[in-house]
Amino acid sequence: MERIDGYAPIREYALVGDGRTTALIARDGAVDWLCLPNVDSPSVFARVLDAERGGSFRLEPGVPYEAERRYQDNSNVLETTFTTAEGVVRVTDAMTLTDDDRLSPLRELCRKVEALSGTVPLRWSFDPRFGYGERRTELDRRAGRWFAHSGTECVALGAWNVGEITANGATVGGELRLREGDSALLELSAAHKEPAVLPSRDDVERRLAQTARFWPRWAGRIRYDGPWRDAVVRSVLALKLLVYAPSGAMVAAPTASFPEWIGGSRNWDYRLTWLRDASWALDALIRLGIDDEAHAFFWWFMHASRVTQPRLQILYKVDGSAHSKERELSELAGYRRSAPVRVGNGAADQVQLDVYGSVLDAIWLYVQDVGHVDGDTGKEIAKIADYVAEHWRERDSGIWEVRAETTHFTQSKALCWVALDRACKLAERGLIPDRTDRWSAAADEIRAFVDKQSWDAERNSYVRAPDLRELDASLLTMAILSYDDPAGERLRGTVAAVERELRQGPFVYRYRGEDGVGGEEGAFLTCSFWLVDALARQGRLDDARRLMDELVGLANDVGLYSEEIDPNSAEFLGNFPQGLTHLALVNAAHSIEDAQ
Repeated sequence: MERIDGYAPIREYALVGDGRTTALIARDGAVDWLCLPNVDSPSVFARVLDAERGGSFRLEPGVPYEAERRYQDNSNVLETTFTTAEGVVRVTDAMTLTDDDRLSPLRELCRKVEALSGTVPLRWSFDPRFGYGERRTELDRRAGRWFAHSGTECVALGAWNVGEITANGATVGGELRLREGDSALLELSAAHKEPAVLPSRDDVERRLAQTARFWPRWAGRIRYDGPWRDAVVRSVLALKLLVYAPSGAMVAAPTASFPEWIGGSRNWDYRLTWLRDASWALDALIRLGIDDEAHAFFWWFMHASRVTQPRLQILYKVDGSAHSKERELSELAGYRRSAPVRVGNGAADQVQLDVYGSVLDAIWLYVQDVGHVDGDTGKEIAKIADYVAEHWRERDSGIWEVRAETTHFTQSKALCWVALDRACKLAERGLIPDRTDRWSAAADEIRAFVDKQSWDAERNSYVRAPDLRELDASLLTMAILSYDDPAGERLRGTVAAVERELRQGPFVYRYRGEDGVGGEEGAFLTCSFWLVDALARQGRLDDARRLMDELVGLANDVGLYSEEIDPNSAEFLGNFPQGLTHLALVNAAHSIEDAQ
């Protein structure tokens, strides 16, 4: 793997996690991103956002090597095998789980090195930089451990059989040579307070072994035997890492400010939960039989949104709070000089009407298959539908969160129709108060607006908005969420127009027009999987299968996808791994299976 000015290609990262936070590990063995104690906390390692100031935890051979990696079968435990002229070593990386699967205040990253043949020299360094690299790190040694701290934040380094350790400022490291059959262990641990008894190597090894047992047991719950099963299972395992276990929220991605174009300014923090993902997530989880996570996510977004109901905010923090102030970290250079680096997300303050369709559809999916709603919750749902009936005529910023002037986005209006349609279905079941006359009347008005104002007869397609006569790949969701018959004339024409105007090979751009943010962007991988989904629902199975085959082949070597991709180089762009991409893959596979 070749780094460019100290930065690894996004495609070269893998993810490990423990249900509270995650770490990105490059193919060359460097942990370049880790936030503590939680996924949305400030970083301890952020080399991905500044190769000089961000900090990292490095481990690689000191001689030329080739690296091959994989996740253990049905697991989120990562193995990297380094092959050199002098021998072969394997590094096993995991964020460990507690002995009884319960949540613990401990966060622990375990890095086990095993010599498989020969004698391989390795070098390592531990260089934490707290608060996105903005705080000064102090280092001291106590009770056989190195402690790095800044204010009240502290991480400890445990090291066994690694030879001599040297300190240089706030960095510790060393070199080791392991002979065939030998092993060494490095352990990063963080907790709110220093434990009275520090863990031994046996303690860490036991937790690593327990973690290795946990993941296949959990993955064994996945109920799917359809096409592309390996890709589906890997996507579900990746999605599990995006779930914040204490609340059940699923973040859009575990990273912040990975650029949508190298050198550009489209750099956003995705360590939050978007309610619009609810429909896609519930659909995937329920179909796969992952009921515990479906229950948790459903009740998380129902409770989190109570802060603002009947108005729904588009995103919330993983603890359910509604405020996420966006700020720029001017001291960080950004990934490959892609500035500014942003944390927090200002889109929280936007009006995005499509969210109502996603949430009401998720509620409908939930009550059909895995749960029920009580009377008080039913009343709240009815008030949300009332809000849609009253406010659907407003302008909004749309699904893509444009930072230009608001307008009447077609997809937003269509999903307002979806919201009212699902509310009527819920009322018919007696699950929410019945105001179907009002909701049906508003739904009819929405359909009349969309069919008249947003239809382009020359293109034989819906367009982005009445005043934006261009295509938008989000229109594919009108087929997926059954705004109309997917095989009907208008949606067939719309899907064909998206292919004609936004598709480049297997890649699909979101749109081509202005959005109030300067610079270019890559093709949006979710849109490619949405196209597969729409094609399958229209009965174009051969086309859907061919495209799906191409897209499955675009994953990185451990089966992960980013938010976007450069169609010319296949370079990953945007935050990584992207939950919506993996959700779209799972749901597209299901749609093909259903159509078959």
